[in-house]
Amino acid sequence: MTENDSAKKGRLAIIACEILKPELEKLTEGWDEVVHREYLEFALHINADDLRVKVQDKVNALHGQVDAVFLGYAVCQSLSGITGLLKVPTVMLEGDDCIAAILGPVEYEHQKRLCGGTWFNTPGWALRGVEGAIKELHLDMLIDQGYEPKYFLDMLFENYERCIYVDTDVGDAEHYEALSRQFAEDLGLRHENRPCGTANLERFLARTLQLARSNGPAAKLQ
Repeated sequence: MTENDSAKKGRLAIIACEILKPELEKLTEGWDEVVHREYLEFALHINADDLRVKVQDKVNALHGQVDAVFLGYAVCQSLSGITGLLKVPTVMLEGDDCIAAILGPVEYEHQKRLCGGTWFNTPGWALRGVEGAIKELHLDMLIDQGYEPKYFLDMLFENYERCIYVDTDVGDAEHYEALSRQFAEDLGLRHENRPCGTANLERFLARTLQLARSNGPAAKLQ
């Protein structure tokens, strides 16, 4: 398929948190409609206002270049209602965060009710290990004050009991799960595996693809 053929079908962009990169790269492999991919640094939601501004700027910069954007973010503290402010038709994920978006909000809440002290590792989170948890919990700022973040991380995780590896069946699943098990061992948590797949992500990707096609040149000529 030529570039012109792809444009006629609709041009799709992916703007997403890098935590979701393993899943999104697998699911969109071979998609000629995807003409732009950009994965933003994880944990940007720590500064909610900055995340909202950055997402808005990234999507709006694609105005006129693509027909639809898949926004690989859930609400993440600051993105509620953001699609109404964007210059490109955009589909974003449902849920409070990326774990809810992958597991589905109902299953996510169910797992938290089963054990409130649960840390969830997807492949993207497992790759980042203990350092990722330190950043997610804002403990990296202690380094400049001369403190050791791991000491405070251990204190915070005294209230946690388990780590669930959310198995989305992408890439080297055994490697990702081994990293998750190491994370659990480092923090004294029991480890569980929760097979999940990518059905929730696929649903929103399909919606975005349809949106791109309906807004593309071929559709406008009908």
